[in-house]
Amino acid sequence: MSYTSPNWDSSVLITIDTQNDFTLPGAPAEIAGTSQVLPHMQKALEAYRANRLPIVHVIRYYKEDGSNVDLCRREAIEKGARIAVPDSAGAELVREIRPPAYGSLDSATLLAGGFQKIGQQEWVMYKPRWGAFYQTDLEHFLRERNIDTLVFIGCNFPNCPRTSIYEASERDFRVVMVSDSMSQVYEKGIQEMRNIGVHVCQLDELLHAIS
Repeated sequence: MSYTSPNWDSSVLITIDTQNDFTLPGAPAEIAGTSQVLPHMQKALEAYRANRLPIVHVIRYYKEDGSNVDLCRREAIEKGARIAVPDSAGAELVREIRPPAYGSLDSATLLAGGFQKIGQQEWVMYKPRWGAFYQTDLEHFLRERNIDTLVFIGCNFPNCPRTSIYEASERDFRVVMVSDSMSQVYEKGIQEMRNIGVHVCQLDELLHAIS
């Protein structure tokens, strides 16, 4: 096996920013194409749950005072835009990707850097910027569980998934991108991911690999 080939048995499925305010049609920060890939995301999540493999949902919060917001969006938030506000319906995971026992997000735990358990092998974490590793304990969380392969699905490839993939590669994790289970994917981006050793596949391959 090569250094970059997935180890499916020691993999984690990571969803990125698949929250109501980024996903639902007409939402304040809707990312086109995200609602369309939800059926594929559902199937990937169901397979990981059925095989008792870990899942991490990575989310964003934007406080209403703008204090934790990227500079490129801070002015809009300070002027009244409400996007993924802690404890709001818009910040919640979309219904289609929630585990059966899901209640609601615990913003205090998440903003403090904690991992909220929402299923048997399923957690939510907050990231303050594009990348899931930036100022978070994600790497420690994964190493502690002997996870060496990260499988990415979710919202808006050019921004948060792409950055998180580069950060994972920098830390010598094996990386998988499920291209038909992520929004805003484009062919040049797929080639760039392959160039850094990312295993790009589609849902069918993922389901077959972990079945």
